[in-house]
Amino acid sequence: MSEKQKMLAGQPYDPADSELTADRLHARKLLHVLNNAEPGDADSLRNVCRELFGSGGDTVWLEPPFRCDYGTNIYLGEKVYFNFDCVILDVCEVRIGNNVFIAPGVHIYAATHPLDAELRRTQEFGKPVTIGNDVWIGGRAIICPGVTIGDRSVIGAGSVVSKDVPAGVVAAGNPCRVIRELE
Repeated sequence: MSEKQKMLAGQPYDPADSELTADRLHARKLLHVLNNAEPGDADSLRNVCRELFGSGGDTVWLEPPFRCDYGTNIYLGEKVYFNFDCVILDVCEVRIGNNVFIAPGVHIYAATHPLDAELRRTQEFGKPVTIGNDVWIGGRAIICPGVTIGDRSVIGAGSVVSKDVPAGVVAAGNPCRVIRELE
């Protein structure tokens, strides 16, 4: 398997691999255009989003700045909204459903690292993240690797989501936990 195939499969891989380095550089160039676009230049933003994301670039709306590792591993449903300063580390698939609101400063991490210090010097790996339809993620929340958030759920501002969140709940805190069910 190539290092890219290992990465996408969630296996340990070498992030210094030349193919992965080139892919990240391509994303950085697209992000530079996106983050420095003239305010109101919707056509430029739309074109960059179409090229950057694995899917959903036609209907996503985001407020720059936005950062990600690759972009091509981010699959967006219809009408996803990213407010200012969002970051997605997409070394594995990050799937975001329809009509999802992501508040300022939210970080979504599919990337993680070995606990063993020696391995950590040369390897990393990832776990996919899935966010359902009609989810609202509050400002400065962190979504950790491997997490699934169910449809219609609300994640409180500042939460650290390290475990799955079921559908139709309000969840908040560090660690994030279910506060109540939604009607």
